[in-house]
Amino acid sequence: MKWLELLTVAGATLIAAVTVVVLYSLGVRLTAIAGDRQATAPAWVKYLAYACFGLCGIAVLFGLYLIIPYFGG
Repeated sequence: MKWLELLTVAGATLIAAVTVVVLYSLGVRLTAIAGDRQATAPAWVKYLAYACFGLCGIAVLFGLYLIIPYFGG
């Protein structure tokens, strides 16, 4: 077994999973900040939250693209 390749895949999986979780968490937090009625948040906070959700969705779709053999060619 090629251990270096196994560690490479494990590392890439860990980094991708952490990235998706951080993007989603940041999107949720920014949505909560933008929706807070007591504090006035700048308008760009809501758009940054949407950008985080969009990047999270793109990462998930890219993962599906890599997994599903029909799309890989």
